[in-house]
Amino acid sequence: MKKAFMLGVAALALTAASALAADLKFKPGEDSKFNWASFEEFKKGHDLKGETLTIFGPWRGEDQTLFESILAYFEDATGIDVKYSSSENYEQQIVIDTQAGSPPNIAILPQPGLIADLSSKGYLVPLGEENKQWLLDNYAAGQSWVDLSTYKGKDGKAAIYAFPYKIDVKSLVWYVPENFEDAGYEVPKTMEELKALTEKIVADGGTPWCIGLGSGGATGWPATDWVEDLMLRTQPADVYDKWVSNEIKFTDPAVIGAIEEFGWFARNDKFVDGGAAAVASTDFRDSPKGLFTSPPKCYLHHQASFIPSFFPEGTVVGEDADFFYMPPYESKKDLGNPVLGAGTLAILTKDSPAARVFFDFLKTPIAHELWMAQSSFLTPFKGANKAAYANAPMSKQGDILLSATTFRFDGSDLMPGKIGAGAFWTGMVDYTGGKSAQDVAEGIQKAWDGLK
Repeated sequence: MKKAFMLGVAALALTAASALAADLKFKPGEDSKFNWASFEEFKKGHDLKGETLTIFGPWRGEDQTLFESILAYFEDATGIDVKYSSSENYEQQIVIDTQAGSPPNIAILPQPGLIADLSSKGYLVPLGEENKQWLLDNYAAGQSWVDLSTYKGKDGKAAIYAFPYKIDVKSLVWYVPENFEDAGYEVPKTMEELKALTEKIVADGGTPWCIGLGSGGATGWPATDWVEDLMLRTQPADVYDKWVSNEIKFTDPAVIGAIEEFGWFARNDKFVDGGAAAVASTDFRDSPKGLFTSPPKCYLHHQASFIPSFFPEGTVVGEDADFFYMPPYESKKDLGNPVLGAGTLAILTKDSPAARVFFDFLKTPIAHELWMAQSSFLTPFKGANKAAYANAPMSKQGDILLSATTFRFDGSDLMPGKIGAGAFWTGMVDYTGGKSAQDVAEGIQKAWDGLK
C-alpha cells in the first residue's frame, strides 16, 4: 500500500524494544483455535538461551505492539533475546545500515524493489532453496510467493532471499448491505456481472460508484490500483510482471486496454457520484462517504482493506458496511482468481543461528495464528487455522488470499519512484480529465524512457 505519502518525511525516530517472554497474550495450551502442538514441537531442539537477535522493520505504534506480542512466544520457545527496532524513515535507514556494515540480523520490508536493490549489491544472505518448496506447498498461490521471494544476488544468480509474512489485500469492492437489500441487488461474482450491476443501478435511477483520486501531492494513486487490478484480470501474471519491469511498455495494447477498462467505470458521468469531472478532485478519504448517505449517493467503492478508517465513526464492518472480492472476468476464466495486494517480506541481512531459527518460527501455524487472533494480519498460509481470525471481515479477507490463484504486489510500488509515484499518478488524473488512454500511456512511457 502507498504508505510513504501518508507518513511523510520525518526526522529519524529510532525505537527499540525487547519483547518480554513472560508477557504471553494467550496462555499456551488454552483455546483450541491455536495450534499449540506446533508451538511445542518448535520448542524442541531450539534452545538458544543467551543468543541475541536483532530485527529491524516498518512497524511502529500499535503494529509494533502486536509484532512484539508474537516475538514474546519466539523468546519463550528459544530463550533468544530479541531486540526489535524501527524508524519512521526505515527505507533509508536499512540502506545506511547495510552499507555501513552494521545491519540487523533480520530486516522486514514492504518494498520488493528495495529488497531487489539490496540483494543485487550483495547485502542479503540467501535463505536456502528448501524455502522455495515450503512456499509452494504451504502458501495458497504458492508460485506467486516464490516469485515475490526470489531475487538476484551480486553474482546475478536468482535465489530465495525473502519470506512473506503479514499480507494486505487490495482487490476489494465496498458496499452497504442494507442498500443492496433495499434495492434487491446481489453481490456480483464476475466482472461481467459487476458491469451489469453498474448499468442496472443507473437504470434504477441511482449512481453506482464513488471514486476519488485526491491525495494532495499523491493525487492519482487510487486509479493506479484500479488499473493494476484490471491488468491482472485481463492479462496473464507474466504480462503484469513485464509491465512493472518495463519489458512491456505502457503503450502496449494490454496496458492501454486496462486503462480503458478503468475508464469504463470512471469516465461515465452516470456511473460516478459527481460525474466524471469530480473523480480527480474528490479526496480518496472522502470518496466512500456517499455509501452512507440516505438515499445513497453511490452503491460501490473500490479500495484496499484500510479504507474503513475513513468510514463514518461507529461503522461496523461486516454489518453496516461490507466488501466483496473484485471479481474476475467470466471470459478470462484461464486467469483464475488474481489478487492485488501488499505485504511485508523478512530478509536475512546478518546471518546467525538465532536468525535462521526465526525463519523456522515463521513456518509454524502458531506464528500466524497469534497475530490473526488480534488485528491487522492476513496470511496465505494454508496450515494456519482460519478460526483464529479475530473477526468475520478478517476471516473473509483471509479467504480471498486462500482462494487466490495469483498474488501480485501493487505494480506502481514496484516501478521506479518517478513513474509509480509520479508519472503514473499524474497520467491517471489526466485520463479521468478526458485525455485519451493512448496519449496518457505515451506520456508515462516517455517519462520512464527518460530516466537515467
